Amino acid sequence: MELVHSLTLHLSAFVSLSDADREVLDKALRKRARILAPRQDIIREGEKPRFVNVILEGWAQRYKQLADGRRQILSFFVPGDLCDTNVFILKSMDHSLSAVTQVRLAEISQREFQEIIETSPRIAQALWWSELVTVAIQREWTTSIGQRTAYERIAHLLCEMFVRLRTIGRTQERSCEFPLTQSEIADATGLTQVHVNRTVQEMRREGLIEIRNKRLEVHDLRALMAVAMFNPNYLHLEAGGHECIAPE
Repeated sequence: MELVHSLTLHLSAFVSLSDADREVLDKALRKRARILAPRQDIIREGEKPRFVNVILEGWAQRYKQLADGRRQILSFFVPGDLCDTNVFILKSMDHSLSAVTQVRLAEISQREFQEIIETSPRIAQALWWSELVTVAIQREWTTSIGQRTAYERIAHLLCEMFVRLRTIGRTQERSCEFPLTQSEIADATGLTQVHVNRTVQEMRREGLIEIRNKRLEVHDLRALMAVAMFNPNYLHLEAGGHECIAPE
């Protein structure tokens, strides 16, 4: 069941899955897999989508790129995340997906995806929850760019990624993988690389975080959440009984 582990944890954050549900997911994920190099596009804007992509290992991102090369990162994907479960209604992609790190993903066709939904009402319900959270994250990112300061934006992003990774068992005490470059953080938060660098260094001096060797160390999650005004309710983890706050 190794392949399905992260997806099971992700969906179990919303609905309790049975052994039969896990077998359905495991079978679907084992049919067709791809490995992509860092920065390689999974699918580009304008291309016709053929599969729902499930991230099994690595980090990926959704982005829009302007004609002059400027880019806005719209979301990050971590193991267990599904990229655009509703792509089959599109004639062509209106955004692009690419790998941040080396990525191993599973491809699920429209027919296979429909069979999963019809076979398991619990999986279908979990997928609805997952899509709700995806849209909620987008709303939160829009709020960050429109209203939060640079410090708050970056702190909020760090909180979100740490909590999401902890939900799928990808943290070690107070640290987690964090492969994002300052350029990628800038493109996700609407800031310049110089501003990102200064802000991250300020957080480090204040004893909140440390980013080194592609890992994030959160020294005080509660304090980081406070300065970010991070309210985790938009992740809807309470549906699966998850606790996102660091223990006292």
